[in-house]
Amino acid sequence: MMQEVSIRSRNREEFINIDSQIRDVISRSGKEEGVLTVFVPHTTAAVTINENADPMVVRDILYKLGDLIPKRDKYRHMEGNSDAHLKASLCGNSERILASGGRPVLGTWQSVYFCEFDGPRTRRVIMRMD
Repeated sequence: MMQEVSIRSRNREEFINIDSQIRDVISRSGKEEGVLTVFVPHTTAAVTINENADPMVVRDILYKLGDLIPKRDKYRHMEGNSDAHLKASLCGNSERILASGGRPVLGTWQSVYFCEFDGPRTRRVIMRMD
């Protein structure tokens, strides 16, 4: 069963916690056990799993990505968002998350984040529970 979730970013770059959407998709699947695939069908956005306890972690990730891949450089892409393409490629467009007892299996401090690198926009996240 494949489900699509809409995510609205407010900033050019931000990490948006999508744990509640993931729990909802697993619940609606009716499966207690399985693997949830989370896929982002965009070239300037991504998905990742990282710490949820300290919001400074995601700020630090965004800071370091910006430091390593600046918005302005000698890019040739005419649209002006080459940095967003590079950051999305580094983070990746999918995650596979185990589900057990009808809930995602994540570590104590882990959350799943939609990574926006070229917002604000309304984006799609496609999830499938197998």
